[in-house]
Amino acid sequence: MADIDDPFESGQAPLTERSPSPHLTALSEKARDYARNARSDNTRRAYDADWRQFAAWLRRQGLDPLPPDPQTVGLYLAACVGGERGRAPVSVATLERRLAGICWRYRQLGAPLDTSERHISTVLAGIRRAHARPPLQKEAIFADELLAMMATLEMDLRGIRDRAILAIGFAGGLRRSEIVGLDCGPDQTEDGTGWIEIFPAGEDISSASNNDGGLLLTINGKTGWREVEIGRGSSPLSCPVALLETWMRLGRINHGPLFRPIARKNGGVSANRLTDKHVARLVQKTALAAGIRGELTEGERRRAFGGHSLRAGLASSAQIEEVHVQKHLGHASPEMTRRYQRKRDRFRVNLTKAAGL
Repeated sequence: MADIDDPFESGQAPLTERSPSPHLTALSEKARDYARNARSDNTRRAYDADWRQFAAWLRRQGLDPLPPDPQTVGLYLAACVGGERGRAPVSVATLERRLAGICWRYRQLGAPLDTSERHISTVLAGIRRAHARPPLQKEAIFADELLAMMATLEMDLRGIRDRAILAIGFAGGLRRSEIVGLDCGPDQTEDGTGWIEIFPAGEDISSASNNDGGLLLTINGKTGWREVEIGRGSSPLSCPVALLETWMRLGRINHGPLFRPIARKNGGVSANRLTDKHVARLVQKTALAAGIRGELTEGERRRAFGGHSLRAGLASSAQIEEVHVQKHLGHASPEMTRRYQRKRDRFRVNLTKAAGL
């Protein structure tokens, strides 16, 4: 099978028949950087893996990826959900993501794949009908459980950093990528996806009234830019703002990535950014250590918790109007917010009685 080069990824995007000028070469480099930033790092990694799996399947079948063939893609979808060659069948959600990754790569190659073509759309509709299941959701972590999880951490520099991550992730209702994407201020790094501003007590954004101060996050999330306010808590041991201030002071962090790795040998703080996988592992580790959901097996508990457990915990705990939760979490619709609310006031509206039964 012939190798395929992405014209942007390879840096060989043809600009003219002649050798491009230095100015056009610089623009080509910038265009390639913008093309990479069209998707988040996690999405790009997932799409790259999706394409590699598809390309490997084509290679085993002796097929060429170009031009894109809807019938071949339909056969691939059927093979994935059927668990071909001893491989475990994939879920419908994973299959849809793989198709999105394949389509994305074909677009980069200038050969778009038409997913509305019947060989794809009909096969995918049949797969959804036969195999679709409700989405698996991470268990929500509530405030008392979060306190128990934080109590399992040491009070050293690493423990203070991780306490701040848990507290800010919960109070801000943040995605794990949004937590680690924070910088100390605007325009400080190229890979940052937001920044923080700390307001002392007695001062707010408008300076119009006295309050306890707090933390303002400016975040570029899935639905665009939004501001997230995190107020101060009642105890410095659990207050997100106090924990963050302590981490920044002891870690000597005042510029660049907010949350960083700590060397195990000398305890020094790296200049690099933590990965979002650290948040998922941290939630799992502390939830197990605190005995959260002890009625489940250890394997079930590991699968039950992740970065979204913090986000779902806030959505489920906040006793305020739904519209405020929706805005805080950056959801485009109230329906999405309700998916995060694990404990809702169900059956409060009883249409059975309202109808007269």
